[in-house]
Amino acid sequence: MTRKVDRWVQLEQPRLGARVTFATDEFFGAKERLIDPAPPVFIEDKYDDHGKWMDGWESRRRREPGHDWCVVRLGIPGVIHGFNVDTSHFTGNFPPRVSLEACASDEEVPEEGWVEIVPRTDIGGDTHNYLDVRNDTVFTHVRLHIYPDGGVARLRIFGEIRADFTDVDGYVDLAAVEHGGRPLDCSDQHYGNVHNLLAPGRPRNMGDGWETARRRGPGNDWVIIALGQPGVIERAEIDTAHFKGNYPDRVSLEGAVFDSDDAARNDSPEWKTLLAESKLKMDQQHYFDDTLEDIGPVSHVRVSIYPDGGISRVRLFGQVHG
Repeated sequence: MTRKVDRWVQLEQPRLGARVTFATDEFFGAKERLIDPAPPVFIEDKYDDHGKWMDGWESRRRREPGHDWCVVRLGIPGVIHGFNVDTSHFTGNFPPRVSLEACASDEEVPEEGWVEIVPRTDIGGDTHNYLDVRNDTVFTHVRLHIYPDGGVARLRIFGEIRADFTDVDGYVDLAAVEHGGRPLDCSDQHYGNVHNLLAPGRPRNMGDGWETARRRGPGNDWVIIALGQPGVIERAEIDTAHFKGNYPDRVSLEGAVFDSDDAARNDSPEWKTLLAESKLKMDQQHYFDDTLEDIGPVSHVRVSIYPDGGISRVRLFGQVHG
């Protein structure tokens, strides 16, 4: 899978409402573990009533024809660009082949409308198996087939959310992940993933934010965000919740209109100041409205922090343009 996978949203996240609604068998490992946001772990001496405890979805050994499968219902429909079928810690018990289907349905476990988006493919054990998808349809469900049985630690579903702004009237958070906002690039994400910035709700802890390494040289850290829809930003929120000894001293915002995500580079001369450098405080929500410059509609925003540190959420409220 290409580097652009980092730009896509993980559509299987439970915090976005995703859940595993069915599995043919989950004797050794509960189906819900398949989309657990935490990395899978291996505990040497952990056993339960069914045998060796494994951190993933695992079916029993199949003794008759057929194969096992499960269904993931996405919390927010999206266009799927790829998968990571993660078999970490599954060595003699991983499925040698998988295939994936998707559909758009209102049902919990759809019976019809499935489209194959990844044909039957060989995979390896105890590794990350990245599989590309070439389909521009908005889907609501994914069905993972494993041949014939076995265990998968995690299923990551990479894609983008294309929100419908037809009936939107007034303010909307144009950067929110549920509205199609996505981080495209950043200077550093040593301690906290940049995707946390646009997640719904307040952060759970300091790990549920974006945090850079300590900067020892000149310059500052930054992140570029693609808005779900171009718009005029009238209010910004920068939340430093849980960041106390490591919050940035200042923040600034710049916006621009770009024809493509690839054009939204850090060195582009198109950036215009939306918010001049402004002081931040630890562990609190900061709101900026009257201090925002009127630069018209923008499709992308660059958030710069000085010199480094962590912030938990970015909200960019505005009017949808066009």
